[in-house]
Amino acid sequence: MKSLKIAILLLAAASFSFAQTNWSIDKSHSKIGFSVTHLVITEVEGKFKNFEAKITTANENFDGASIEFTADVNSIDTYNEKRDQHLMSDDFFNAEKFPKLIFKSKSFKKVDDKNYKLVGDLTIRDITKEVTLDAKYGGTITDPWGNTKAGFKIDGDINRFDYGLKWDAAIETGGLVVSKDVKLIINLELNKQK
Repeated sequence: MKSLKIAILLLAAASFSFAQTNWSIDKSHSKIGFSVTHLVITEVEGKFKNFEAKITTANENFDGASIEFTADVNSIDTYNEKRDQHLMSDDFFNAEKFPKLIFKSKSFKKVDDKNYKLVGDLTIRDITKEVTLDAKYGGTITDPWGNTKAGFKIDGDINRFDYGLKWDAAIETGGLVVSKDVKLIINLELNKQK
């Protein structure tokens, strides 16, 4: 009887593994970026030019998907070289000592046809905090070359002070030159692996 139970469990595990689908990221149509408030009156955006992502699904609607991504801090780009160098310094990311930003999902739950809640651990400067992000599903299509593609826009806010990005010069009115809240803006175009 014990052997039968073990055989059933192994068969179920094999079936689960077989049902999984891996998705890679189409980097030329994806972006891992962010936005911060500058001087309390405007938004400044940036992105990481070098990043990797891995998505694994067990069904067609992405509910319960596993999502991981890493970004190379040294590839930060805010369209201003002097500012980029400051962001890579110890005032912010300390890219020399902590070269990777890492995210690993804990859950990806469907809210309705187009929306999901993504919960996971975000690590910056070796500090890991749980974050909750909103994910909007753009749809799944077959492109003209026969590839299956899926699209998501993911966003949410984090407090940069939670991760040791400590620079906080103030302005006369009492606000910060750079806001403590950072909006993550992630656009993903995924390729279904064959």
